[in-house]
Amino acid sequence: MSAILKANTRTEKQKSSLQRLRAEGNIPAVIYGKKVESKPVYINGGEFIKTIREVGRNGVISLDIDGDKTDVMLSDYQQDSIKGDILHADFLAVDMRSAINAMVRLTLVGEAAGVKDGGVMQQAVHELSVTATPADIPQAIELDVTNLEVNENLTVADLKTMASGYEVNDEESLVLVTILPPKQEEEINSGEQQEEGPPENEEGRETEPSES
Repeated sequence: MSAILKANTRTEKQKSSLQRLRAEGNIPAVIYGKKVESKPVYINGGEFIKTIREVGRNGVISLDIDGDKTDVMLSDYQQDSIKGDILHADFLAVDMRSAINAMVRLTLVGEAAGVKDGGVMQQAVHELSVTATPADIPQAIELDVTNLEVNENLTVADLKTMASGYEVNDEESLVLVTILPPKQEEEINSGEQQEEGPPENEEGRETEPSES
């Protein structure tokens, strides 16, 4: 069962009205979709945060707009770069029987064998594109790196998704995570720490600045 989030129709679109809504603790938003006419609404900020924490970033929400419920997913949002407040939200109306595309977070699980041996793990991809019905879109895709050795990598082909109800759209050859050898990391660090000194003379001693 979807979490219910109340919304109200937004009729005023002036900048001053948006500022007033935000000052009152609300978030201006828009609902749109293939079979839904774009509609401006506003939601309570506290209830929005609570709902997203409950269902997750890709969860289905039953948006109650003046008593009329529509299944939606959070498509995008704008956030204040300084305060962190949510300034605007976009909701995509979804058909629970139709597959859609969504971006899903990639989470690494376990301690890689190569890291235990001194290697450095480098995650190249943090999100994957998947296709699934709204109810089958995962909140995160887990990738077990326990057996990953130095100089080895894992790709999309290594993901086990056959029974998960979703399909990964990215190329199977896409590298997700790699274990770099310790030497490369040491070379990088030593290169960053080197500082230029005064030039040396032919005997290898540092030359003193000449007096004029």
